[in-house]
Amino acid sequence: MPSSARSLNPSEAARHLGVSAKALRLYEQRGLLNPMRTAAGWRAYGPHEMARAAEIVGLRTLGLSLAQVGRLVNGNSQGLEHTLAAHQKTLEGQLHRLAHTVEQVRGLRSDVAQGRTPTLAELTGLLAPAAQVSVAFDLPWPWGGERFELRGIRSLNYIVGPLGSGKTRLAQRLAETLPNAAWLGLDRLARGGAAARARLAVDPALASKVDQAMAWLVEDGATPSDALVALLAGLEADGPETLVVDLIEEGLDTATQEALMALLHRRGAGARPIFLLTRSCAILDVTAVGPDEAIILCPANHSPPTQVAPCPGAPGYEAVATCLASPEVRARTAGLMARFADKAAA
Repeated sequence: MPSSARSLNPSEAARHLGVSAKALRLYEQRGLLNPMRTAAGWRAYGPHEMARAAEIVGLRTLGLSLAQVGRLVNGNSQGLEHTLAAHQKTLEGQLHRLAHTVEQVRGLRSDVAQGRTPTLAELTGLLAPAAQVSVAFDLPWPWGGERFELRGIRSLNYIVGPLGSGKTRLAQRLAETLPNAAWLGLDRLARGGAAARARLAVDPALASKVDQAMAWLVEDGATPSDALVALLAGLEADGPETLVVDLIEEGLDTATQEALMALLHRRGAGARPIFLLTRSCAILDVTAVGPDEAIILCPANHSPPTQVAPCPGAPGYEAVATCLASPEVRARTAGLMARFADKAAA
């Protein structure tokens, strides 16, 4: 909580809570938060509102949907057991990794006792995340074969850039180069996602996972659709160590995109890396990029792709922001482009 009892504006409150101002508005829209209003009509968050907002953020981090949060606030624990079971599984995974690290430390201590000095790599490896992934390759056209290196791949990696910048080619090359990676292209939408539905029909385990994810998303405000089913079939599938998704927002409305990102964020640190090619500010909120997320920008001038720090003023930050638009704006732009194409063909 802030040291003083003064009210905070939405930007200050969001920064203190570690979420975006958009998230606070969503909590308000769902009836979970009721900020005060200043004499001028601006939202203000006092100690009471900040305490409630912190509870909501904590419950979201635990993996509850907004609908579940609303029920829990009213004393209804429906769906809580499943969420707690998932959280227990996550904690057990962390415990397993910690136990492995403890064994490594024990082994190094034994080596030291016997007079062997551990290597620097062995020592620093105790601090690094398990199985940290890196990749390096020569860039395809439209670049000139420059070397591209990406170290310490995060759980969520956004690929952005203006039209014609080569971001799709970069994403495809990542899928080809990363070990045991899968490319989830726009062909997933063909014939209403028929391929995904056929896959779910013969894979009950995957179908169950998709149903659970869909239920969580719907409770969070998402709209069920063929596009969402096709996407979830790829996201929930076991096997690939890394996923690269082409225009993850395609076919999804704003509320669905926001719910989807909440679902992906709840996976926590150390989750399977996912690369998301996007042009939507509902997918990539540059004001709320976490420590286990990264932004890769493909510049308009075909300079080599580069990682961009999510800080105003950082190199490339403004370029990233200009590449993103709301789903509503993107839909209008797509409509205009379609009309121009029709006129050109006439």
